[in-house]
Amino acid sequence: MNTPFSLFLALRYLKPKRSFVSIITVLSITGVVIGIAALIVVIAVMTGFGQELKKKIIGFEPHIQVEERGGTLKDWETARDMAMKAPGVTGASPIVTGPVLMEFDQHFTPARMLGVLLPEHESLMDIRSFVKEGKFDLEGDKCVMGRALAQNLGVMVGDKVTIHGPGNFREAMNELKKAEAKDPEARSVGEIRQMMRPMELEVTGLMETGRMDYDIEYFIIPIELAQQVYGFPGEVHAVSLKTADPYKVSETKRALQASLPREMAVTSWMDTNQGRLDAIANERTMMMFVLMIMVVVAAFSITNTLITVIVQKKREIGILKALGASRGAIVAVFLGQGAIVVVLGNIIGVALGFTVLALRDQIREGLIRFSGMDIFPAKIYLFAEIPAAITASDVTLICSASFVICMLAAAIPAFFAAGLDPVKALREE
Repeated sequence: MNTPFSLFLALRYLKPKRSFVSIITVLSITGVVIGIAALIVVIAVMTGFGQELKKKIIGFEPHIQVEERGGTLKDWETARDMAMKAPGVTGASPIVTGPVLMEFDQHFTPARMLGVLLPEHESLMDIRSFVKEGKFDLEGDKCVMGRALAQNLGVMVGDKVTIHGPGNFREAMNELKKAEAKDPEARSVGEIRQMMRPMELEVTGLMETGRMDYDIEYFIIPIELAQQVYGFPGEVHAVSLKTADPYKVSETKRALQASLPREMAVTSWMDTNQGRLDAIANERTMMMFVLMIMVVVAAFSITNTLITVIVQKKREIGILKALGASRGAIVAVFLGQGAIVVVLGNIIGVALGFTVLALRDQIREGLIRFSGMDIFPAKIYLFAEIPAAITASDVTLICSASFVICMLAAAIPAFFAAGLDPVKALREE
């Protein structure tokens, strides 16, 4: 009997009226709504950012790399064959990768070269799917580059770019020193110039990986040309591996490290990106903590609302207690009032949060047009669009935490109301 009675009074006290109580009740609900919506939007974006980052890393970077400590892999075929015997490894291919200087129309920009062996490398990465303009063609002196890199240089499909790599740089410098010292055994200037000769490549396609840092740095060429750029024919930087489950590379890594010689190092995509992934996880936790403060503020608003109601309804509370209403019934009235505010705030807040997430890119474009400021610049956050991932566990955690916080805030005035002396309450009124 107490529950319907308490709920009836809680709803009656929340019934809109032209009074100050109604205003602060609306403000309390609004505070919960804003807090819930902000939490859902931010946590969904942070979760989506982490998930998309992992997908892009796995889609472009190798799951595992086998390298020789302090040098290049000379007998990479043996390393590849040994690696393929490890449990979980589904593909292997050598790569030559590193920084170079790219030139086009007398403009220079640093770039990162990726030399691949075809068709073996296509078992690791679906390179062709990244090409959005032109075609994937690496036959001869040709390359495929990131679209953002091409835009920086003003390059279009069919243009030719010049690659300045280290090549025989050390040998050329030694020869120059001999020439400076007028060593008769020094090679001619023409021979030295031939050592430093840059490589000219035709751009056959522009790629978009979905990661701005890849698209603005990388270009792909045949592994033979990459070996010429770095001046070590027959050698490679590493053997790239693909695993059956990229999220369980630790087990495969341990098995590889145990089977390979000690001079070989094994690194996974988690190792090379651990700092970035940890930073995202920490930021997500901190944002959850900071935004939960908004819910705490909304909880204080609920406390203020209930205190105001108790002061205004002191006479009614005294009458109820004089008629025999139990302490629990009085507590239930005001806890019910707080619960109704929180439930309404949760429902509206979740709906608002989902709406903002659904329209996040349109909202971003509107803000750019209105203020001229991009709230999610691709060069900083690495993604062209705002990622988001809503999980049931996150929504449940946010709603449950806000409900508990607000109910604790409502409990303080509720127990205060239950402790009122009916005689004093009626006498004061």
